[in-house]
Amino acid sequence: MEVVVTARNIEVSDRYRTHVTEKLSKLEKHNHRIQRVHVEVEREANPRIADRPVHVELTAFSKGPVVRAEAGAEDKMAALDLAVAKMAEQMRRAHDRRRVHRGRRTPVSVGQALADVPVDGTGPDDDEDSLHRKVGPIDVTGDGPLVVREKLHDASPMTLDQALYEMELVGHDFYLFVDKESDRPSVVYRRKGYDYGVISLEVVAGE
Repeated sequence: MEVVVTARNIEVSDRYRTHVTEKLSKLEKHNHRIQRVHVEVEREANPRIADRPVHVELTAFSKGPVVRAEAGAEDKMAALDLAVAKMAEQMRRAHDRRRVHRGRRTPVSVGQALADVPVDGTGPDDDEDSLHRKVGPIDVTGDGPLVVREKLHDASPMTLDQALYEMELVGHDFYLFVDKESDRPSVVYRRKGYDYGVISLEVVAGE
């Protein structure tokens, strides 16, 4: 397994690189098909995360889906340990989900998922006096920070079961994909336990 370590705003020694390789080698027992892992180590200057200024992101490439995990901590050793633990847990969850979910359940429809959710558009944080501002092309309400991050990924149509599997591997609560059967853009999302919901788009041509 090849390990590539890159750093931003922080120094990484040869000793740390060796430690990274040793830690990541333990992941092979969860996924023996891993071929390469990219490790990004970064020190962030954001005062809001002063207690966890070092961020580590892992991206594992294999013959199957890509697996990602990230974590922040006070130092790069602790951040690495947390990120590796998350990745191992994601691999275990993906394996368990395939064993438990396949052929036994159908994801909850969006109508069922939203049945008990108020639809009047109001919420506890709604306030006419909230601060309105514009960040680039986006109108923002409230005085909290806004992080805008755009990513573009190559994708091939896949089945719902494969989308669920890949969602577990990247460690997210949702996964965007193109449904192989309907050819619709869709999102699968985690509800609780092994319950999932699905939202699909019906593309309608403009009049």
